[in-house]
Amino acid sequence: MSKRGMSLAGSSSKIAALAGMGVAAGVLAAGVALPAVGGVGLGVVAVKEELNLNPEDLKEPPLAERTMILDANGKQIAQFYEEYREVVPLDQIADIMKTAIISIEDYRFYQHGPIDIEGTIRALATNLHSGGVSQGGSSITQQYVKQVLLNQADSKKERAKATEASYARKLNELRYAMAIEKKYSKDQILEKYLNIAYFGASANGVEAAAKRFFGVKASELSLAQAATLAGAVQEPNATDPHRGKKYRDALVQRRNIVLDRMAELNKISKADAAKAKAEKLGYKGTPLPGGCENSPYPYFCMYVRQEILNNPDFGKTPKARLQFLNRGGLAIKTTIDPKMQAAADKAIKKWVSPTDYAMASEALVEPGTGEIKAMASSRAYGNSKRKKEMSYNVVADARHGGGTGFQAGSTFKMFTLVTALAEGMKVNDGLTAGAGFSTGYSGFKNCKGQSVGDPSHTVTNDEGAPGFRTLQTGTWGSVNTFFMALEQRVGLCDVIKTAKAMGIKRSDGLPLVEVPVFTLGVNEMDPLTVANAFAVLGARGKYCEPKAISQITDRDGKVVKYKPKCRQAIDPEVADAAAYVLEGVFTKGTMRGVGGIGRDAAGKTGTTDRQSTAWFAGTTPDLAGAVSIGDPRGAVNHKLNGVTIGGKYYGSVFGATIPGPIWKDTMMAALKGTPKTSFEPINSSRFGGCGSGCAPRKKAEPDDDGDDGDGGDGGRDGNDIIVELGSEEGREQAQQDGREPGREQRREQGPELGFDFGPEQSEQLGREQDLER
Repeated sequence: MSKRGMSLAGSSSKIAALAGMGVAAGVLAAGVALPAVGGVGLGVVAVKEELNLNPEDLKEPPLAERTMILDANGKQIAQFYEEYREVVPLDQIADIMKTAIISIEDYRFYQHGPIDIEGTIRALATNLHSGGVSQGGSSITQQYVKQVLLNQADSKKERAKATEASYARKLNELRYAMAIEKKYSKDQILEKYLNIAYFGASANGVEAAAKRFFGVKASELSLAQAATLAGAVQEPNATDPHRGKKYRDALVQRRNIVLDRMAELNKISKADAAKAKAEKLGYKGTPLPGGCENSPYPYFCMYVRQEILNNPDFGKTPKARLQFLNRGGLAIKTTIDPKMQAAADKAIKKWVSPTDYAMASEALVEPGTGEIKAMASSRAYGNSKRKKEMSYNVVADARHGGGTGFQAGSTFKMFTLVTALAEGMKVNDGLTAGAGFSTGYSGFKNCKGQSVGDPSHTVTNDEGAPGFRTLQTGTWGSVNTFFMALEQRVGLCDVIKTAKAMGIKRSDGLPLVEVPVFTLGVNEMDPLTVANAFAVLGARGKYCEPKAISQITDRDGKVVKYKPKCRQAIDPEVADAAAYVLEGVFTKGTMRGVGGIGRDAAGKTGTTDRQSTAWFAGTTPDLAGAVSIGDPRGAVNHKLNGVTIGGKYYGSVFGATIPGPIWKDTMMAALKGTPKTSFEPINSSRFGGCGSGCAPRKKAEPDDDGDDGDGGDGGRDGNDIIVELGSEEGREQAQQDGREPGREQRREQGPELGFDFGPEQSEQLGREQDLER
């Protein structure tokens, strides 16, 4: 055998031997591109067959991309991501960036197959000399494969395996690279690589890196900037400019190496390289976008995030839902209305300061759809205790990132009113309320049939005298003892069932407390839940689940629209009658000093024991809202007495003191330009006048003709009803618009209509007007 033949045979034998020992994967891979002739070719082919070096399909799950959260108008308000990345096509990446990355990472990229033979042999020689794997010879294709495998890893063990320094990993990468080279063109591979590569500073992909490092798009990168990013991919953690000066200096060195290499390959001139090397690094450290803390609507943003993470509609498991949100590349269009949100923000800011100890929160909901239109608070979202920022969702329940909430106070009397109407009482039916109310153990039963009466506790009114109250006057005056007696009459469990049917749940997720004072609002609530319950009246008894998401567009452009989830919670006519009664709160009740909003509205004030918290909740046919105010340090120990809020001192804060005005200001601004919609008229034949609970009648004085008259006691029969609009502005508008005359004060033929109080009732009502607990 000749020396040449011996040399070739020796080389083939050595390669085969190295392959057999599993340490020459790079050279074996080179054989993939060699013809099967000659000693080397034959040896490599034999080893290739022995090690099954055949193309193997690589699973390429979609890259983790940011998910954008959009308002109702389509404007971005937040974004979520597991990895900060924005995928862009190759034609939106500057040519100089492509040149820089190819020059430093794989300058023969467009000439070789799945592996760079020269680079692999060079790396092999170095590794054999060092006794390990100290230098890589990976092509861009192989690097792409490595990144895909790394992104697929779910555990630390899998990530370690995907990056281990072994020839076994190199062999696997080669098999996958062979398949990738057959599947895609070189341009497609380069595009995929530039979108998957990690550049440091939490930037994945060249577009995110360009924005994070320099505040520009990938298409706008300069020579120096492109060289910087190309230099960063080799050791992104060691050259992460966000970590400090030491790392920025290392990145400058890498940038200059790239520039020198580009000049060496004649991709740029030496003069251009020198000029670029003279530039400063120019790292801007553009803040990472996204996250609720950066959203203009942080509390709503938190709600959307938690809705996706908790809702099985978006994934069967918590892990699947998290990946759907953080990796999906979605465009989530929401229900938030910027105009209405601005109205709520402005109204709250007018009455409560961000640094006050008392905190006001408000939610707006659309009746009939459940769409959340606004979620606002006086407190900024954040972690600064000094600035009194809040790090949880103060407008929603615990399931959506909220806390324990505040007791809802007398807003809960609405559920007792609705129950009474549903069980056949008329608006002028009533009962006599005492100065105090107490009962024996069996006086109330919860929904398990257990006696829960508390004879040791007496409910009082603070103000007012005992007397007869109707559903209307008792509601307008918010008389505690009246509602305790009314709740006892209709049944505690029935009132609880009504509340649940209208969507009431405790903010903390615990079961509702079923006690006699349920009607006085002792359960902790959040504004969104209360607003949505009042929206049931605006929607004529229809309950809709709170809805934050209207549609989702996936990364492929597929659109899924989400419809409201609604059900009929209460009889439509019962809802109409309840709204009718609650309209009077603005003109004859606890809100008369604040007034109405110039359109049909029904609402209820709420103040808890000794002014721990205060509320107002109300609805129109078009929009419902609820406002709470309390001290998040602990409402029981930090009551709303002797407090300064919004720069003004208050001896005591009631529902109509701050929450009511906030609600009014919000509604007037939020609904500006929206056509006025009226409530459906009350069914007077069903709910008008009184039935078995009429007011006690005094004997009328005879008139001059000896006929019986109405007298001055307001005595009337069961056909009497109240038919007046809830506000002066509304009555005037009704006349202008030619609306249903049944909403205006009038008398008709037949049974006498109208509602004229006798002296005793008028006096009692006058004393009730400011009663609010």
